[in-house]
Amino acid sequence: MKFPWLGPVVAVVAVAFIFIVNSAYVVDQTQQAIITEFGKPMGDPVARPGLHFRTPFIQQVNYFDKRILQWDGYSTEIPTKDKKFIWVDLTARWRIVDPLKFLTTVGNEANAQGRLDDIIDGISRDYITSNNLIEIVRSSNRILDIPRTEQDISADSEIEKVTKGRDAITREVVEKTRQAVSDFGIQIVDVQIKRINYVAQVRQKVFERMISERKRSAEKLRSEGQGIKADIEGQKEKELRRITSEAYKEARKIEGAADAEATKIYAEAYNKDPEFYSFMNTLDTYRETLSKDSTLVLSTDSEYLKYLKDQGNPVKQ
Repeated sequence: MKFPWLGPVVAVVAVAFIFIVNSAYVVDQTQQAIITEFGKPMGDPVARPGLHFRTPFIQQVNYFDKRILQWDGYSTEIPTKDKKFIWVDLTARWRIVDPLKFLTTVGNEANAQGRLDDIIDGISRDYITSNNLIEIVRSSNRILDIPRTEQDISADSEIEKVTKGRDAITREVVEKTRQAVSDFGIQIVDVQIKRINYVAQVRQKVFERMISERKRSAEKLRSEGQGIKADIEGQKEKELRRITSEAYKEARKIEGAADAEATKIYAEAYNKDPEFYSFMNTLDTYRETLSKDSTLVLSTDSEYLKYLKDQGNPVKQ
């Protein structure tokens, strides 16, 4: 054999290659890793993405997701404080913030989902059973936030009012759940009620109450609208009378000024030629008092037709 050393060299290279391949590992941007040696965590979590190395065959890489993860609960029948049974379906979002603590307490995501089932379901059940149904399904009294009259106060007392609301209860559930899972290296991002369904005995009563409340609110809005309409119409009538009065006053003022101006013109004309002014006034009197069907009985010395007599046209007696 020409190269007796070739076999050992190839064997060494193969062993080195296997050693390097088994010692290298890659951490993705969406992952974080914990190195364990015989099941015992070694060092800090590896969160930086890229190529990393470990002791082959002895150390093991445990990957955990850095992204926000989803939790969906099972639809559960829960009684409210006012003894109304509802089906509640919850959903939550969570992330692994301490992979070392997560590994030592729950081990993997499947176990974590099981722990969240118990914790979120138990806490949400406690809050739902300690509040009335209206607090679970509503977040505000928006339907009631309309102006009220004294006659509406007694009617309003029949409508249930929200004192805390669904949003506030959900925030309390989130805070309580965060405290409960902090020892597992988990952070709860959010918990929401995905769906609420009423049992058959409750559904019809809820619908009837919703219809009654909305009818009552509609009546209040109509009443307020009628009141505003009456006020607007009253203001309109008042303004119309004011405008009419001012217009009449202005018209009388203009008429008075016109009469004064006419009187002034008449007076100036009279002063310039009193005889002509008297003649014109007499003609105007004829035009206003005489017609083709008029019959007058006058004495011969009457002043009424003096200008006609002066023209040589005696009036037939």
